[in-house]
Amino acid sequence: MNARILVIPACLAAVAVGACGGGSPSNGAPNPNAAENSPPGDIPDNQIYVRYHPGGTHFSVKVPEGWGRSQAGGTVRFTDKLNSVAMREQQAAGKPPGTPLKRAGQTVYLAKSVAQAAPNAVTGKAITDAVERYVYDHGAHRLVLTLSGPKGADNVDPWRIVSDSVRWSG
Repeated sequence: MNARILVIPACLAAVAVGACGGGSPSNGAPNPNAAENSPPGDIPDNQIYVRYHPGGTHFSVKVPEGWGRSQAGGTVRFTDKLNSVAMREQQAAGKPPGTPLKRAGQTVYLAKSVAQAAPNAVTGKAITDAVERYVYDHGAHRLVLTLSGPKGADNVDPWRIVSDSVRWSG
């Protein structure tokens, strides 16, 4: 009878230890099953991009797959939640504003700023957006590519994918 009394607590202890295995591994490594804690507006690292060529333009650019597209005047805009990719082709005239840098083998002008986003239709609250405006000249054509998302969101890599993807077709 004493043997049975010892076996039951040992089994309970084994079950309790096994049930505690859902947390972080004891070796300090991150749990690959843990939910990602991203700030608002952070574009996921696994986002897929597709090439988009607006009709009647001389450029194409990669945009995040699945984002909503709208057009107003000559500007095409892709949006998803708090982020936006807007593009417009126009006549090249004069030196563009911003800091010159190299993107995809060409000189591009980048101007960074912040702007108040439109208020949320439900809450009425507005956030501050970080805005990056890239200007690409190609002969008589100019592409103005504007990327925006919540200030503080880690969108460096996604915006680099988009801004490096500009290709000219004529």
